[in-house]
Amino acid sequence: MKKTLKVKGMHCPSCEVLLGDEFNDIGVKSKIDHKKGTAEVDFDEKKVSLEQIKKVIEKEGYKVEA
Repeated sequence: MKKTLKVKGMHCPSCEVLLGDEFNDIGVKSKIDHKKGTAEVDFDEKKVSLEQIKKVIEKEGYKVEA
């Protein structure tokens, strides 16, 4: 499943790398753009849920908008 999430609080390329690494750890492919404040995620719903992805983002100190 592919989904684009609005992420608040990203300020620089390091934010993109941090989230990208966290997503890789749970098997989620991603394209993150701190300038647009978006995270495009591609994941297998049988292995990881959208809620789990949102929790990873929030764990790193960012906010997810619906």
